[in-house]
Amino acid sequence: MLLSEGQMSDYKGAALMFDAIPDAGTMLADKGYDADWFRTALKQRGIVPCIPSRSNRRMPVGYDPTVYRLRHKIENMFGRLKDWRPIHTRYDRCAHTFMSAICIAATVIFWL
Repeated sequence: MLLSEGQMSDYKGAALMFDAIPDAGTMLADKGYDADWFRTALKQRGIVPCIPSRSNRRMPVGYDPTVYRLRHKIENMFGRLKDWRPIHTRYDRCAHTFMSAICIAATVIFWL
């Protein structure tokens, strides 16, 4: 897991954690991860990117909208994490304390 700055763009964060991405058949991501280098790196690892193109892209890249609909499960998980007020408002100043709160909340959400 990687806790990045709030202002960091998604694909820059993906570059930091690319080596930690597990082997998978498909990578679901939103438009923030639309970068040619990221798509190429995923394909080299044998992962099919399912990332819609940004609106300002000159040549739109195709994706499977049927598979992309499954991304709502990821968004639901983030929504449930943000139901926890300390996580939603980020009370903790230290990154390790905030990450610990996220792990505790994720564990409780998983078991409920």
